[in-house]
Amino acid sequence: MRYDNDAKQMKFEVLLRVAQLAYAGDLEEKSDSIPYDIIPGRVARFRCCVYREREILRERVILARGKHLPTNPDGSGTVTVLPAACEGCPINRFTVTANCQRCMAKKCVAACPFGAITVTGSGAYIDPAKCKECGRCAAACPYNAISDTMRPCLRSCPVDAITMDENKQASIKYERCIGCGACTMDCPFGAISDTSSIVEVIEQLKGKKQVYAMFAPAIEGQFGTATVGMLKAALKKLGFDDSFEVALGADAVAQHEAHELKEAIQTGRKMTTSCCPAFFTMIKKHFPKLIPNISSTVSPMTATARYVKYLHPHALTVFIGPCIAKKQEIQHVKDSADYVLTFEELAAMFKAQNVDPMEMADDVQDGSVYGKGFAQSGGVSGAVMEVLDEEGFEMPVTCRKCMGAKECKKALIAMNAGKMPENIIEGMACPGGCLDGPAAVDTLQKVVKNRSKLLPKADKRTITENVLEHGFDKIKMDDL
Repeated sequence: MRYDNDAKQMKFEVLLRVAQLAYAGDLEEKSDSIPYDIIPGRVARFRCCVYREREILRERVILARGKHLPTNPDGSGTVTVLPAACEGCPINRFTVTANCQRCMAKKCVAACPFGAITVTGSGAYIDPAKCKECGRCAAACPYNAISDTMRPCLRSCPVDAITMDENKQASIKYERCIGCGACTMDCPFGAISDTSSIVEVIEQLKGKKQVYAMFAPAIEGQFGTATVGMLKAALKKLGFDDSFEVALGADAVAQHEAHELKEAIQTGRKMTTSCCPAFFTMIKKHFPKLIPNISSTVSPMTATARYVKYLHPHALTVFIGPCIAKKQEIQHVKDSADYVLTFEELAAMFKAQNVDPMEMADDVQDGSVYGKGFAQSGGVSGAVMEVLDEEGFEMPVTCRKCMGAKECKKALIAMNAGKMPENIIEGMACPGGCLDGPAAVDTLQKVVKNRSKLLPKADKRTITENVLEHGFDKIKMDDL
């Protein structure tokens, strides 16, 4: 596995070495050597010095081992700031450019409530010690001469959960954070990351309990053109007893949510989907008035976990997907998966055990083409509409499909104000849907290209046929 992003590559290298040592049983004894194995010698590759680079890797090893850093001591959030990696981005957000005309109106000076702007012989000047970054000066300037350069982590967060401490280091307000992982993707230094369960999962695979993998519909296309069957065979080589395609659980979710939507439309109630945990958390933390509007249907992950435990009551379940927020979901939803791994972590496990899914030969499918569609924006509502069509529902159904957390927020503001005309909001925190999740292993463009070769092989049965054939009608599908 080779990323074109050096920050992601370093994260992968740490996960790989942690996985190798965990499989070998040497992690406790040799984990301290990982930073030196990855960066030997005395020449720095990316930062000011090799010592800082190794400190960053040491912090990454802590997260890879499932432990917590001082920036998130109780593990209450799904993402954590790596203190050594954060650059503090020593930039002033608002800066006067050469477009300043030294005009007589001095609207920028009048707009600033903090006295941070003065006009000199060469133009306006913003005193960074006084500036509170309110942006009024930039809005007031008639020449657009004041540039707004926001820190990437601040700009990426849709709920203003990231702030700066007294040293300009990024800090996360976990009471606001929805765990979407946008900041982990947008920080150019990879200074925000998630805590891993890779070591715990490997230990369980080496133990005596049955352990079943459940992989998200987004997996097709992430590992080249490996089919569902190939991935199932590869997961068995890692030590899993068997695996299930979560697209199967998505079929059951679509059917149950369609029945909920039908009832909501008949009673005049607006509704939101509940599959994306970051979207669900956004409603709970920032729009609590809308909690009654959330579909009570559990996510495909939870539905599949309950199905696996119905078949194998004493088994452990491990969800594998591109989503960091799923690590938060299993802490708050009853009878969900026992562990969550990301595609990044799975890729590290494959390489640690020299397993290449593309070399496998099995070919089998669990979910329908509609269940697989949950991986992309519009897929959830598409499957729900398919069920309503199957059942001949005749009342008009309209859906607001939100691509990304910022669109989700706008839609919820409209619903909260009673100004949303659609019947239902499909909320996905990642702009391209789960296919573009923060822990994906390949670019969205390449994944979509690979999926175009794989999806025609999907199960052509209807959603209802698939649900009944697998016995999902016996599984409890609500109680979030």
